[in-house]
Amino acid sequence: MFDRLVGLPWIAEHPVAYPALQVVHVVGIALLLGSLVLLELRVWGLGRELPVAALARLALPLSLLGFGLAAGSGLAMFAAHPGELLANRPFVIKLGLLMLAGTNAALFHARGGLQRGDAVARAQTALSLGLWLGAIICGRWIAYV
Repeated sequence: MFDRLVGLPWIAEHPVAYPALQVVHVVGIALLLGSLVLLELRVWGLGRELPVAALARLALPLSLLGFGLAAGSGLAMFAAHPGELLANRPFVIKLGLLMLAGTNAALFHARGGLQRGDAVARAQTALSLGLWLGAIICGRWIAYV
């Protein structure tokens, strides 16, 4: 009943809308994680011939675009059945991981992690990768719990 009151159930019932949102979500995740991994590998010392600043100018806008696509499509899918998702443990864990990933990214950039490339920056990028992979794993588990 909660879903019908506050959600947009037509999204889940539409033959094209929900699958299209899933495609956009996956594309967003691919852009986000793919560009982040390249930048993180550079912070870890791989591809030293690539200037960090130049790689960041390419990778960070792609990451933000990917995040925007994933977040927008994710919110729309959430609107299709909010009550069901709020009761789903992997979904709630995913939201927590996303908040931690965002906080980690903000702290990384606030301290100039790209410019420093120090042990803390490498640890933060490893944490970032782990948080994003955890969010993806939880996202896949949503359907099976």
